[in-house]
Parts: sequence; structure tokens; C-alpha cells
Amino acid sequence: MNANEQKLSYPWGDTLPEFGTTHPVADGVRWVRMPLPFALDHINLWLLRDKIDGREGWTIVDCGVSRDEIKGHWNQIFENELDGLPVLRIIVTHMHPDHLGLAYWLCEKWNAPLWITMTDYSVARLWSQPAEKGKEAGGPNGAAAAEHFRRHGLIDQEALEQIKGRANYYPGLVPDVPSRFCRMMNGDRISIGGRDWQVIVGYGHAPEHASLFCDTLQVLISGDMVLPRISTNISVFNYEPEGNPLPLYLNSLRAYDSLPEDTLVLPSHGRPFRGLHERIAQQHSHHAERLEEVLTACSEPQSTIDILPVMFKRKLDLHQMTFAMGEALAHLHALYFDGQLERSIGADDIVRFKRK
Repeated sequence: MNANEQKLSYPWGDTLPEFGTTHPVADGVRWVRMPLPFALDHINLWLLRDKIDGREGWTIVDCGVSRDEIKGHWNQIFENELDGLPVLRIIVTHMHPDHLGLAYWLCEKWNAPLWITMTDYSVARLWSQPAEKGKEAGGPNGAAAAEHFRRHGLIDQEALEQIKGRANYYPGLVPDVPSRFCRMMNGDRISIGGRDWQVIVGYGHAPEHASLFCDTLQVLISGDMVLPRISTNISVFNYEPEGNPLPLYLNSLRAYDSLPEDTLVLPSHGRPFRGLHERIAQQHSHHAERLEEVLTACSEPQSTIDILPVMFKRKLDLHQMTFAMGEALAHLHALYFDGQLERSIGADDIVRFKRK
């Protein structure tokens, strides 16, 4: 446990629910874990006891990726953990595959509606379409992504070919999206099991990420906006090459300022914790330090790939490297759009940044 983690409180210590089981964390709230096929090897999902139109049942928050293994774990939960009650609703915090991937299957299995923000629903519908001849699938993979990373300094041809070859990466994990949805918007109050849950929308990590806060329980389902151990990925990718997501993310965290100090945070990765405001302060400090490091490194012209060893000290596989490049570019863009860096394109067609 690092020093920052030690400043947080973990009510269940090292306890983790086994795959296919649940663990109670608040009245009517159950913790579910599912495996992921990445270096980040798990996601936390949530079951909320509910009643809709006179029907007793459950709301699921987030779904896991579309894999038969995950379906098997869900079926165990349906058989053993729901007290014989049905699933009434599926809420998805945002459109990333580990959160949305199995929504289509869950919604169809239970004839339950999908609740999600408009922007994330629309992007997911677009990205889930498989690549066709002459047309790529959406998302940070495929030829367009390879060209984006090349322009920012990735010249390793083997890596570029692998990125090109992952054109169907998103639809491989999110093969379908329900054709209908219920729209969530910032400030909405959703009644779940007789309790109000407030929708808090944040930006920077996903197009329109929705967290959920219940004042009665003093519980925040934070999605990926606030995580206890790792930093939320904030990246610039090919589909929005001039994006400036880091200020959007940091400003979004202000929405949690009014939440109680002892709020129980239910994150998508890591363990449930208390210490919300401490963790948000850590995130502001972390990014301020990274920005200062990047600014110092840019005393000479630097491409995004040049910045990777400044920000990331560990060895990265290709999947991690693409997200690391996206995050490094997000920090460069934050400084560039703030007027602290200037940008140029060299004779090699690589974008570089230099301190003014």
C-alpha cells in the first residue's frame, strides 16, 4: 500500500468478493467483482435493491466486458444472490467496455431498460459497429489511431501495425448496444429502492460519465472518476485530436466538494473506501506535479513519446502504452492550451512541444 492509500480508510480491509458472489456494503447495496483481460484485472459492479412500478427486484450498476466467462459469473449471481428476484434496470456509468460490454445481454436477458447518459450512449452505438471495408470502427485503435500515435512520436513499425490490427477492439468487447435507453442527466434524482440517488456528471475520462450519490446512505458510486489507488486515465486520442480533457476532469471533481467527509466511495477499481476529499486532493496534487515535470522536460522540443519516461517509470505493454501516450498528450495539451507551451510540426511530420 502506497503512502496515499494509507491516508484512506478501507472498511472491509483486504476482503474481496469471489467472482460469482456478492458482498454487502450498505443497506440494499451489494458489491460484485468481475475479471478483466487487461493489466487492470478486475472491475467492481454494484447491485442495488429496487422496486419499480410495484415490482420488487434489483438494479445493476455497470456490467463487465462481453465474455462468456463473465456471463457465467453473472448467472451464478442470478441463481444464488438475488433472493429469487429479477433484475429491473441496468445503469451504466459510462461507455468504456468494462462498464458497458454486457449491457446488451443483461438488458435482453431480463427485459430490463438501459440507463446511461446521452453522449456515452451515442458514442457506444457508433463505436460498437464493426469495421467494414474502407471504413474503420470507432475508438482509439485501427489505422487512424496508428497515424495519431505516429504523429506524436511512435515510430516503431511493429507497434503501429499491432494498433492497426486492433480496428475491431471496441466491438470485440462491446458487440452490441441496446437499441433504446433511458437518459441520465446531471442533477437528476433517480429513485432506487425508495431512496434518491443523485446523478453527478463528470468529463475528461469519458464523454459524459455519471456517478451516483445517495445522501440517505452517504454512498457514492464513483465509477472511474475517483479511484483509491490508481489515477483515472485522462487521454487525448485520435477521435478528438485537439481535445483538452485534463482541465475538464479536474474541474469535474469540484462537483464532489459538498459531499460528506465520511462518504463511502464505491469505485470501479480497487476497494471501497472513505476519504473522498483526501483522494481528490491527492489527484489535484498528482496532476500538478506531472504538469510541472512535463513543463520542465519541454525546455527542449519534446514529442509525446519523449514524455513517456518522464511520466511513467515502469515498463508498459502496448495496451498500456497507448493509454500512457494519450495521457502524456493530455498533459501537453493542458499546458499548450494554457499558453505555457508552443507547438510545432517537424520535417518528419512529428508534433513537438516546447516551453515558451
